[in-house]
Amino acid sequence: MHFKKAILFFCTALFFMPITNCQKTQVNKKPNILLICVDDLRPELKSFGANYISSPNIDALASKGVIFQKHFVNSPSCGPSRYTLLTGQYGPSGNNALFRRASKINQGIEVEKSMPEWFKENGYTTVSVGKVSHHPGGRGGENWNDSTKIEMPNAWDRHLMPVAEWQHPRGMMHGLANGEIREKSSKMDVFQSVEGNDNSYPDGAIADKAIEQIRELTTNKKPFFLAVGIIKPHLPFGAPKKYYNKYQGVKLPKIKYPHKPKGKTTWHGSGEFKKYNSWGKNPNKDSVFADEVRRHYAACVSYADAQVGKVLAELKRTGADKNTIVVLWGDHGWHLGEHAIWGKHSLFEESLHAPLIIHYPEMTLEGHKTDAIVETLDIFPTLCDLAEIEIPKHIQGKSLQKILNNPNAMGHPAVAYKSNVSTIRTKTHRMILHKDGFVELYDHTTTEKETKNIANQYPQLVEKLKKKLKARLH
Repeated sequence: MHFKKAILFFCTALFFMPITNCQKTQVNKKPNILLICVDDLRPELKSFGANYISSPNIDALASKGVIFQKHFVNSPSCGPSRYTLLTGQYGPSGNNALFRRASKINQGIEVEKSMPEWFKENGYTTVSVGKVSHHPGGRGGENWNDSTKIEMPNAWDRHLMPVAEWQHPRGMMHGLANGEIREKSSKMDVFQSVEGNDNSYPDGAIADKAIEQIRELTTNKKPFFLAVGIIKPHLPFGAPKKYYNKYQGVKLPKIKYPHKPKGKTTWHGSGEFKKYNSWGKNPNKDSVFADEVRRHYAACVSYADAQVGKVLAELKRTGADKNTIVVLWGDHGWHLGEHAIWGKHSLFEESLHAPLIIHYPEMTLEGHKTDAIVETLDIFPTLCDLAEIEIPKHIQGKSLQKILNNPNAMGHPAVAYKSNVSTIRTKTHRMILHKDGFVELYDHTTTEKETKNIANQYPQLVEKLKKKLKARLH
């Protein structure tokens, strides 16, 4: 009897030994990283205070992470903003910023390593799905699928852009329902909603491909760096009708500061928005149409949120969530009528203010909000810190780990730029410096905020902020 018990104990020990070893390997493995990029997403989320928005999946992530309520991007356009995210450096202001960097690499000119390249060198499998760099799939050429024109050389082990049954990358990038290709903007409606499931629009296929990659990556012994780029709510605003239906009859908040600002500013005439067919209507003069535009934007946010939810659910199903850092990042803000602008491309708060949520395993502060001023440049060094790998010396941002541990910790001024103008945002003020020397200064402690230029009243503050701005950019 004793002998049988001994044999049973020995067999049981052998049975559990590989499981124990496997668990030990998982614990010692560096954390995975899931970076979710959402295009043209301002902080129009319930977790950021937009109570009319339905964003349950992103809000659930926010309830487990730290919400950066004062995160600002470094440029109000897709390409240059993603350049700063992926390189940790200020760069060119055009949408071709990463292709310009690629051109240097192809000429044999040495450039600093990008974030995915850095993590790859530190033992990570790096995968990009959807719109992570400016071109979805990270390729150039006439149809954005030329494998000889890579937007980020040496960065990704796999850079993927599913084209679903439409078999055309531009059908994914610029399309509305069912992969409609933008041949001429004026012939494409500025918004729409069509009956159908999530895969009747491009982001459904992107979410499916991301899920497929999670399943594959979680079987690998190496840690992974997976970046997923959701395209909506980028123009034109289109989402399955079930998401638009959520906002029928919902009372929308009033548009703050709806008038065109007086004097010289970075105001523009909403050119990107006006490229599309708006049926001859002007949202600055037609409040019914303005609300309709806003409802379609909200529908796109809810649609994007649903795709984020699918990806996060798969991460949890595999168990990889227990060892994965998750970052949700908006590439810039978006005006919905503020300052009479419909779009991005200004240096006002609405163009630069974007959501940022960070969650990592075993974090002690869940669901906390911070008002610390931070910028997109800070994400690269933060991920290095959390993954316990060296921060490259060329990084121009600062790690946010102290703020993650203490949401009351101080941030730092945030800088942004366009080709002929730059700005610095402090806790209390925003200064905008034009190339010809003209200055805008706004006080965020007042009700006027960015509607009253007070630069002439505070010349000493202007000079102080000019020095800080120039020191950061040069």
